[in-house]
Amino acid sequence: MLTNNTKDSRWYLLQCKPRQDERAQINLLRQNYVIFRPQLINERLIRGKPHKTLESLFPGYLFIQLSYDDNWAPLRSTRGVCRVVHFNHGPATVADHIIEHLRARCREPLELQATEELKPGETLQIIRGPLSTLEGIFLSRLGAERVMILLQFLNREQQVRIPLSDLERQRS
Repeated sequence: MLTNNTKDSRWYLLQCKPRQDERAQINLLRQNYVIFRPQLINERLIRGKPHKTLESLFPGYLFIQLSYDDNWAPLRSTRGVCRVVHFNHGPATVADHIIEHLRARCREPLELQATEELKPGETLQIIRGPLSTLEGIFLSRLGAERVMILLQFLNREQQVRIPLSDLERQRS
């Protein structure tokens, strides 16, 4: 990826046409734009066998670095690009520290939280987020970074998808 060192450049959010993230990325790179499309490895079952695939963290969106003086006109006609996302009558800017955080997270090797694989029925403690006081029962993995757990919540059993980093094994 190219880096733009211009002081007045900022990161903006682009919306892509449905299922054309990669096409938009390739076409923008050909036009020498500085772009970032965060991706993570996801594990899926295909014909009963696990396969790792590279998927967009934000399907349908990518980030582009531009200055106010850059030529924005070609963005409208770039294949795969739908529009520049606007909020409050102007393009939506994304802070540099957010982009750097996403880059660091997507660069990290995906590792299991614990050396041992989680087993269905194992009790887990939620340690972060709004459900941080609850315990759940592990049901299954949903890719490399998410799991499905069963919570007893509001007098019902609820299946909840939660990041693996927000859980830890229950202490004995």
